[in-house]
Amino acid sequence: MFRVNCSYATTHRLINNTNCVLSFTTHQFPVKSGRLRRLAYIGQIFSSLEILPCLRIPRCYFSAIDMSKAGQKDTSSTVPPGTIFRNWITADGSSGYKAEKDRYHLYVSLACPWAHRTLITRKLKGLEDVISYTVVDFLMPKEGWRFNPEVDKCEKDPIFDAKYLKEIYQKVSPGYEGRVSVPVLFDKKTNQIVNNESSEIIRMFTKEFDEFCADDQKRAVDIYPEELRPQIDAINEWVFPFINIGVYRCGFAKEQESYDKAVENLFEHLDKAEQVLSKSRYLVGDRLTEADVRLYTTLARFDHVYHGHFKCNKKRIIDYPNLWGFLRDLYQTPGFAETTNFEHIRKHYMMSHLHVNPFGIVHMGPSLDFNSSHGRNEKEIWNSSGTHAGTF
Repeated sequence: MFRVNCSYATTHRLINNTNCVLSFTTHQFPVKSGRLRRLAYIGQIFSSLEILPCLRIPRCYFSAIDMSKAGQKDTSSTVPPGTIFRNWITADGSSGYKAEKDRYHLYVSLACPWAHRTLITRKLKGLEDVISYTVVDFLMPKEGWRFNPEVDKCEKDPIFDAKYLKEIYQKVSPGYEGRVSVPVLFDKKTNQIVNNESSEIIRMFTKEFDEFCADDQKRAVDIYPEELRPQIDAINEWVFPFINIGVYRCGFAKEQESYDKAVENLFEHLDKAEQVLSKSRYLVGDRLTEADVRLYTTLARFDHVYHGHFKCNKKRIIDYPNLWGFLRDLYQTPGFAETTNFEHIRKHYMMSHLHVNPFGIVHMGPSLDFNSSHGRNEKEIWNSSGTHAGTF
């Protein structure tokens, strides 16, 4: 057994005649191979388990965790390690980056579930007039995320007038050859990328900018309260690898066995989330937390994109009474619908992932009413057959 522990951006070459296990903090993904020769670029795997920003083809990540046939020939390309930006903004500036109004700028894609987290949290905290943002084009050409003012909701890069997001990475880090991902939290004062890890950005927005929130109600919003952190972390530990990442493992699988396992894991944990939400309005009791935000961005895309495009078609979210109610509940909560753009979502996945959808044809459906009554604020619950089961 060959084990590699990855806590920070690392490049490893795995050469072994037996099974290999990549250990990602608390999660282990078995990699079976006869003679595995691979440059395993795991440039965005951390102790927080936050990886895979919205990328064109996360080839290395998926080839690493989805190799499932002994003796299978490794045909993946070698990818160089990337630079990761993991600085932190603090209210008092002790980190070197002080929370200030109009100092920081977000680069996001409305299609990307990871970038979507940051926009939701920014709205929940009332930071619209504090942190500006720019949306990149939903269409990702081979050069990567681009700025295209001809596309609705998009505009030119206001800082460098860059054509592609990679130019900003390269201005900050000359010679940068790593992954160019969104979101990006940029410091206009120092012309530096502060952070491109969504899980950390949303926690900065939650805690460090309270002085600048629009009002006391927004200031009181805390989606990662200290007393609930163990429960939130416990939820994140299975939602992230099996649901957030799980849909990609289904969609980008290149072997039947890998796909079958990914689908099995995905729906096992969607069933688990359905059971949790049968007992409480949110994932951690009766309070909205980051666990809900993180699940929402995957659920919102599921029936529109993942169900068909990624072949996650065992069930739809609308087939789950509590998940569908939960999804509508959040969508109707201020901060969620305003940041959810189904046009960008559908067009990005179906026009950019030509390895999945070669002709780039964008489907028209489904027609879903996210504004229909959900009843969860009335503490209604439903059993697996869709019949009313009481209150919680």
